Amino acid sequence: MTPDRLRAALRGVPDPQWLDAALRRVATEPTAIERFFATAARRCGRGPLPDPPGWTADEAARALLLTTLPNGHAAAAETLYRQGDAAEKRAVLRALPLLPIGAECVPLLHDAIRTNDTRLVAAALGPYARHLEQPAWRQAVLKCVFTGVPLAVVDDLPERADGELARMLAAYAAERHAAGRTMPDDAADLLRRLTIPTPEA
Repeated sequence: MTPDRLRAALRGVPDPQWLDAALRRVATEPTAIERFFATAARRCGRGPLPDPPGWTADEAARALLLTTLPNGHAAAAETLYRQGDAAEKRAVLRALPLLPIGAECVPLLHDAIRTNDTRLVAAALGPYARHLEQPAWRQAVLKCVFTGVPLAVVDDLPERADGELARMLAAYAAERHAAGRTMPDDAADLLRRLTIPTPEA
């Protein structure tokens, strides 16, 4: 995902002049971002974008506002996340991979993963989750299984899934079986892939 792609996707928003003006203002007056961030949904809409898939117009507009900041990206993301409603928090989480912040905002991922809002959990496991340490990442994947978040939202799942995650999934599968219940299909498929013996060379 790139800011240019988000900008192209937002060409058809209800008020494109507002968005252009907001981006110009934030570039020269960073403190204005809080006001524009709060009103982005009303001015740009909340509907899903056909491309990039999985993004809504307000998320894309808010992510663009964050990328437009001349500096202080991590501090702004922290403030907007902590002060925001659920939709604003999701937008911050989705914007994190686009910002020059390294691992500074990993605490926001931990906060989102602790919530009971499955949409926040899903947003936290996008590309920025590469900064999560493996134990925390495994627990987040398991929470997806517990709460019904599709594993398709977990970025880099095939590359990061390991034997310890397989052990955790197997233990959960055993609990579900003992209770007469089954695993979600995507979790069962992942467990099968992780436990298929590797053919000997």
